[in-house]
Amino acid sequence: MHNGGMFLRCTLRVKDGKEHRYWSIAENRRGSSRRVVQRQVLYLGEINDSQKSAWCRCIEVFEEPRGEWRQVALFPEDRQAPELAHEVVHVRLSELQVKRPRQWGACWLSGELWEQLRLDDFWRERLGVSREGTDWLDVLKTLVSYRLISPGSEWRLHREWYLHSAMADLLGRSGEAMELQSLYRCQDKLLAHKAALFSFLRERWQDLFHVEFEVLLYDLTSTYFECDPPASGKRRFGYSRDKRPDCVQVIIALVVTPDGLPLAYEVMAGNTSEKTTLKSFLDKIEKQYGQAKRIWVMDRGIPTEEQLKEMREATSPVAYLVGTPRGRLGKLEKQFLERPWGQVKESVEVKLLPREGELYILARSEGRRQKERAIRQRRLKRLWARLRELQGQELTRDELLLKLGAAKADAGRVYGLVEVQVPKPEQPVNAETFAFWLRKDKLRQAFRREGHYLLRSNLPEEDPARLWQHYVQLTEIEAVFRTLKSDLAIRPIHHQKDSRIEAHIFVSFLAYCLYVTLRQRLRTLAPGLTPRAVLEKMSAIQMVDVRVPTTDGRLLILPRYTQPEKDHQMLLHELHLQLPAQPPPRILQQEIESVVEGANV
Repeated sequence: MHNGGMFLRCTLRVKDGKEHRYWSIAENRRGSSRRVVQRQVLYLGEINDSQKSAWCRCIEVFEEPRGEWRQVALFPEDRQAPELAHEVVHVRLSELQVKRPRQWGACWLSGELWEQLRLDDFWRERLGVSREGTDWLDVLKTLVSYRLISPGSEWRLHREWYLHSAMADLLGRSGEAMELQSLYRCQDKLLAHKAALFSFLRERWQDLFHVEFEVLLYDLTSTYFECDPPASGKRRFGYSRDKRPDCVQVIIALVVTPDGLPLAYEVMAGNTSEKTTLKSFLDKIEKQYGQAKRIWVMDRGIPTEEQLKEMREATSPVAYLVGTPRGRLGKLEKQFLERPWGQVKESVEVKLLPREGELYILARSEGRRQKERAIRQRRLKRLWARLRELQGQELTRDELLLKLGAAKADAGRVYGLVEVQVPKPEQPVNAETFAFWLRKDKLRQAFRREGHYLLRSNLPEEDPARLWQHYVQLTEIEAVFRTLKSDLAIRPIHHQKDSRIEAHIFVSFLAYCLYVTLRQRLRTLAPGLTPRAVLEKMSAIQMVDVRVPTTDGRLLILPRYTQPEKDHQMLLHELHLQLPAQPPPRILQQEIESVVEGANV
């Protein structure tokens, strides 16, 4: 029986001299050679057609609306069943239907990651059940899984995604809808437990991955809102790391381990200066996790000179490793000339300069040099071509200045390598008044400094190779920000209240915890695979309802996830995961089924 490309297939097998019929649902697929091959989608098992009770097999079904479990034996309608101690049900296999395909695999994997973090242990005592019967823990699991698998707005979750996913089945709430207001009300309950969650996660990272916390990475990012500026709240104009200075934003400060495992975050007003965030965050971490010997790794621009001095001169000095603006390299260049290069890694060398209680580390990377040179050459070539193009245009002086401003913004630092002569206010624009040439001294200086960067630390006794390794781990926190903005699509945020905005970011943070748990597993068990690739692969495992009418007017429903393919099986084996047993069948009256189906539409 064909049904949407699928059909019922019967396989006859003789076992111990007895004939058995095994049923499955298959589909036709056209391969690369244009041959049509059959693929088993669902295995239904044996449906009895024997006259001997010794050959009968029973299944346990949940009968609605009685709400009780019972055992029945299934027989095709054209076969006579023997007398048995339990109920015999004849099914109309010719009327079998496959309904409600929905995404199951990625939802199941999200639940497995949730279990690995033991988040039920944390949330169960904090999120109870409402008077109306809403289980807030199930709502939170849905919000986080949605953010991990197919991020979008709460409206889309309520209206579309939940109905086309198997979350309800996995939570034991088949047939129930997810109310929009429940999603919002659940978010309102989360922020009070943020600090406790940070402490809980620290223990879980240590138990799962044996993480050390002697080095912490600290950085900030922003996320913007395409809306009118609000009268109050944290949404403010400020320095935009997203290149959207026209939009209000909030700042997110984050602390992670060198492996990218998050420990804490804070949401700040969009006009918060980087230099004002560090002290309060250090105090919060110390209050949260106690005093300990930690090395704080930060990029340039975050700490001020005063803050670094405070960290050095504190009663219990706070260790730091921080990037240094390029301008300071020029001031120390002569002193570094006398120092020898030391190898810390293939293609990476360093020079050390102790100075006023700090250690300056000048690093030279061949890979970084090649990258910076390629970027500089590309931008300089584009700038030169643009200037030549402007020379050939008929422009007024004001028009020329506007176009030069745009060219300067596009070129960035490279613009300083070119000297541009512009007409004076009363002069026309021609070849004599508008000219440009290369600043060879600046070009030689840029050439000499390519691939160089300067670090500073108050740990002079530390191995320079180790310090350098700590600093390059800042790429991990940059990867966290990229994941939040791309894979987990933290933006757009549609909320207007600060509390809801922060709750949205909190859910994204929880989703990232699941994401990074999967990533850590993949690093050791299946290197080369990304979490996103695994989630997309698992999304191919669907759940369907196999519906078989009975001869007495009832309906047998068998919820089944589709047969994993070989690459799924290989992936599950590598990750040491095992799929659960298929869900139990249900049997109900036809009129009840029509009501349930209407609720699912």
